[in-house]
Amino acid sequence: MSSAHTSAPLDQRLLSVLVCPVTKGPLLYDREAGELISKQAGLAYPVRDGIPVMLPEEARQIS
Repeated sequence: MSSAHTSAPLDQRLLSVLVCPVTKGPLLYDREAGELISKQAGLAYPVRDGIPVMLPEEARQIS
């Protein structure tokens, strides 16, 4: 079975320019979960095959 998340590394240069599409604030990369976290928006954006999916409708609500 394949996992929904892959361990493909996220390019650090890409991470340095990405912002949350909702708040335009910073994102934290959670490598274990394979997500980019926006604490301001309370959203976790998935990273699939090393590619961030920066669509609010694809993000998961976090507390």
